[in-house]
Amino acid sequence: MPIYLDYHATTPVDPRVMTAMLPFISENFGNPASSTHAFGWKAESAVNEARKQVATLIGAKEKEIIFTSGATESNNLGILGAMGDTNGQTPHFITSEIEHSCVLAISKELENRGVEVTYLPVNKFGQVEPTVLLKSIKANTRLVSIMFANNEIGSINNILELSKITRQKEVLLHVDAAQAVGKIPVDVYDFGIDLLSLSAHKLYGPKGVGALFVRSQEPKVRLKSVIFGGGQERGIRPGTLNVPGIVGLGKACELFRLDMTEEIQRTKKLRDILETEIKKNVGDIVINGHPVERLPMNLNISFCGCLPDLLLENLSGIAVSSGSACTSASMQASHVLRAIGVSEELARSTVRFGVGRFTSEEDIYKACEIVSSAVKKCRSVKFKELRT
Repeated sequence: MPIYLDYHATTPVDPRVMTAMLPFISENFGNPASSTHAFGWKAESAVNEARKQVATLIGAKEKEIIFTSGATESNNLGILGAMGDTNGQTPHFITSEIEHSCVLAISKELENRGVEVTYLPVNKFGQVEPTVLLKSIKANTRLVSIMFANNEIGSINNILELSKITRQKEVLLHVDAAQAVGKIPVDVYDFGIDLLSLSAHKLYGPKGVGALFVRSQEPKVRLKSVIFGGGQERGIRPGTLNVPGIVGLGKACELFRLDMTEEIQRTKKLRDILETEIKKNVGDIVINGHPVERLPMNLNISFCGCLPDLLLENLSGIAVSSGSACTSASMQASHVLRAIGVSEELARSTVRFGVGRFTSEEDIYKACEIVSSAVKKCRSVKFKELRT
């Protein structure tokens, strides 16, 4: 198997998380909504404990955590729920040009429903400037949705400064923190966040489970129902709860909270080694994203003079993302890279590296060898093409 360096896409389930989940797949299989017997009580107790673990990690209250199937559903519930009905008016929604495709799809749906949507430009590092947000807020603005950290280039937004503006203008702030929670410290009250989405499989938990933080005071956020059914999760997300997944999410949050400082230092050290070695052995590269205000495990590199298909083919020894979010038909460059001014050609020769909890230093040095060999081969082929 190739060396796994695609921790942005997903993370392996931590064995300690799996151990916590297994009893709720087999013997403790009760439905937490079954309130008349011990099977239901045990499941309900496990869900409550997980709710506490998630809330503790992000500085929230237990009652403010709504369990979902992942960040995509959380984004839908949070954004559509906060925007509510148009009621014959034209409400205003603000997001950025480099949000995850999920948020951009929700934005298009809002436009179809008659909502006015503003897509904020970003600076050369992929960050939303507070002054740009301030100028964009109108009297009819209901909600701003800005990602905490970008999933491609890793740049971290200044959420605190952005939230000061939304507070001043009495506008709600939703934050897609799928790439931030479990990688850097996130406190919803310290950062002034009203709604926050997260996903378990980005922080060594299982796939198919996530959470939505809904602020309960100063201000109390009220969401219009988007899904209808039973009364689970305060009616915001009805449906039978995924108890094993929720237990796994809770355990994953607890593990990161306990090891946060050490894990951040370790992943940053490995990322820095990777960056230094590639710069030394390859050269003629562009590092995308903010040099400092970036996720500690992120490295996004554009390799000059490389044919994209050939580059990825020769990188088969490592599992990475192309970083250009191409479709096989159009091969269009990533909207994130275009937004920060990367050329079409260079964007298509971009690779996103993501190190993680189970990456070793040996993996990093081996990956550097593979990258160096691949880039040299690609450049030699392109040089021959140019000569002919």
